[in-house]
Amino acid sequence: MSLHAKVQSILDSEVIWDAHSGFMPDAAADLNNLQIWRDAGVDYLSIDVGFDLLPWEKTVATLACFRRWILARPADYALVASADEILAAKAQGKLAVTFDIEGMNALNGRVEMVEFYHRLGVRQMLFAYNRNNLAGGGCHDDDTGLTAFGRQVIAEMNRLGLFVDVSHTGYRTTMDAMEYTDRPVIFSHSNPKALCAHGRNITDEQIKACARTGGIVGVVGLNRFLGGERTDSERLADHVEYLVDLAGPRHVGIGLDYAFPVEIDGIDDMIASNPHYWPKSEYPAGKLTYSMPSQMAELIEILLRRGQPEQTVRYVMGGNFMRLAREIWR
Repeated sequence: MSLHAKVQSILDSEVIWDAHSGFMPDAAADLNNLQIWRDAGVDYLSIDVGFDLLPWEKTVATLACFRRWILARPADYALVASADEILAAKAQGKLAVTFDIEGMNALNGRVEMVEFYHRLGVRQMLFAYNRNNLAGGGCHDDDTGLTAFGRQVIAEMNRLGLFVDVSHTGYRTTMDAMEYTDRPVIFSHSNPKALCAHGRNITDEQIKACARTGGIVGVVGLNRFLGGERTDSERLADHVEYLVDLAGPRHVGIGLDYAFPVEIDGIDDMIASNPHYWPKSEYPAGKLTYSMPSQMAELIEILLRRGQPEQTVRYVMGGNFMRLAREIWR
């Protein structure tokens, strides 16, 4: 079989999984841009509906608007709750969607809110977004570790069947969470610090601890976290291969964190205006650039050309996250 045929076979038969969107969680977002993922052959996308900088009420409003938009377009999109529903959506040519929340401020200090969000389609929640909150520490803060409230939240997430996500979270809190949970933990969009020494990236120790839980590290496609101001597919492949070598092929995925092109200037302005969340030492002046969903096919080709086994590539592009969805979601 030719290399091109192998790439197409993976795109056709594997669920291509993007573990996190990067566009603004705002009711005014133009969700017609989700066509970008459909055109790229992506089968599943976790859509961000809130993060810790925003008030929890805005997260609820955004979630309501995004749900309504997706449910009004059943020919093209499916709001899913299980791995089987993702497979059904792929077979029908639809983009399967669930939601995620970046940080526990969205809970407003109440563990009961986890079930509320779960019922509305949220399937992964991140512990902290760069700064500390009631649940734990952020990666750009004086990390205080997992709190008593954070332990309550993990227990509730485990009970309900959500991915416990520790991207953007402080080192101590990630290690505490991975020790405390009884289910696999994910870094939905984090890169190895060994390849790019950014404060948002993660150490080898964190990566190996994640793998020990049975979890997954999703490679993120932003220049700041890939290093060398690069977002090309060869650089994405560098990070994938580093993780495969360190953690094993069953513990690597993709979480591009891609933003709509029309939003990029606004996101840059927001980062510059909120140095408390994005320290200028870590986020100097200069535009963020993004790996695009349309690079998925090229990434598959590069990994195969570099000698990665086809099964490993299938795991990375979606098989691993499908395994966890089957294991955890309910």
